[in-house]
Amino acid sequence: MSTNSTKLAAGVAAMIAGALVSTAASAQDKPAMEKCYGVSLAGKNDCKAGAGTSCAGTSKTDYQGNAWKLVKAGTCTKIKTPKGPGSLTPKA
Repeated sequence: MSTNSTKLAAGVAAMIAGALVSTAASAQDKPAMEKCYGVSLAGKNDCKAGAGTSCAGTSKTDYQGNAWKLVKAGTCTKIKTPKGPGSLTPKA
């Protein structure tokens, strides 16, 4: 292999390695998330709004107990609403 080919191969390998490190770093930068029930406004839930609903955006009332939003892990039960704090499990 010529010197130029070796340099080119080393450069390509370095670019690939850099891209892999960058991708891994961005995945680590995202905070862990958890489902938080009873904190979304009507029509603003991420999913699970009861029987007969398809999913996101289908809650009928503010702070509906069986509708959830994704929130940063560890913050759900600290969220205060007029109907009480958020819950990690569906509320009645």
